[in-house]
Amino acid sequence: MAEIIKVSGLKKYFHDVKAVDDISFSIEKGELFGFLGVNGAGKSTTINMLCTLSKPTAGEAWIHGLKLGENNEEIKKHIGIVYQNNCLDKRLTVKENLMIRGSMYENNKKVILKNLNYVCEILELSDILKRPYGKLSGGQKRRCEIGRALMHTPDILFLDEPTTGLDPATRKSVWKTVHNLQKELKMTVFLTTHYMEEAAKADHIAIMDKGHLIQYGTPFALKEQFAKDKLRFIPKEEKKEQIVQRLKAMNQTFKVKESGIFVSISSTMEAMPMLEAFKEQIEGFEVVQGTMDDVFLNACGGEKENE
Repeated sequence: MAEIIKVSGLKKYFHDVKAVDDISFSIEKGELFGFLGVNGAGKSTTINMLCTLSKPTAGEAWIHGLKLGENNEEIKKHIGIVYQNNCLDKRLTVKENLMIRGSMYENNKKVILKNLNYVCEILELSDILKRPYGKLSGGQKRRCEIGRALMHTPDILFLDEPTTGLDPATRKSVWKTVHNLQKELKMTVFLTTHYMEEAAKADHIAIMDKGHLIQYGTPFALKEQFAKDKLRFIPKEEKKEQIVQRLKAMNQTFKVKESGIFVSISSTMEAMPMLEAFKEQIEGFEVVQGTMDDVFLNACGGEKENE
C-alpha cells in the first residue's frame, strides 16, 4: 500500500530541550497507527508539526505526498484533528457548530450541507443536530468533535487521546465510530492514547520516550519481544518460600506479588510441566497472557523483572 505519511529525521528543539530528536517512520494509507509515550515524550509536539501547527527545527515530512513546510495550506485540506479537550461551542447547536466548521474550508453552502449530511450518517448525529452542544453526553460530544474534524472530508484523522476521561461504554461507542470511519471511508487514523488495549487494535505502533522513537512494529511483534506470558501460582502459605527458592535454583524469571508468584513463560504450553512440578505446593494457578501494558512498560524501562 502507498505511504500517506512519511517522516524523516524530524526534530523540534526548544532552546536546550530536545522535545523531538531525529525521528523517522511511515504510515500506510488506511491504517490505524498508534503513537504512544508517557507525558512529555514528544507525542503532542510531533502531532503539532505534522498538522502544520509548529515548524520543525530540522528534518522532513510528507503528508499525502505534500512536503511539510512547503505545502502547508494544501496539507490542511487532507487532515482532521480531534483534540483531547472538546473544542465546539457549548451554546450553539450541533448543526451550527458543524456548519461553521465546514465554512472554514468551503464557501458553497450546498457542498457544506452535503458534507454535513454525510457526516451525520456516518456518525449517527441526525437525532441531536438541533440540540445545544453543551447539553450532550460525553459520548455524543466526542462524536460531534469527530464530526467537526470530518466536515472537509480529510484523508487523515489525528486522534489525540480521544477517549480520556470517558466511561467504558462511551469509549466503546467512540471506537465503534472510528472503526466505521476506517471501513466506510478507508481513512488513515493517527492515534495517541494512554489506554493500551486501544493501542492493541492498531496496525502499527510507535513508542516515544524522551523525544526519541524507541520502538516500532505491529502489536503482535512488540508483544513477542516485550510481553511474555506469565504463570501465576497461588502458593500454599507454608510453601511460599520453598517455591521461591526452588524457582531461583531453576534460574526462572519470576516476581513475587501479594496476589501470587508470577513466573515468566515463553508459551502457554510451557506452563504444563511447571504445574506438574509445583502441584503439591500451590492452591491454584492462572496463565496470564502478555499485554500492551507490558510492552509499554518494558519498552520504556518502566518495569524490570525481579528474581
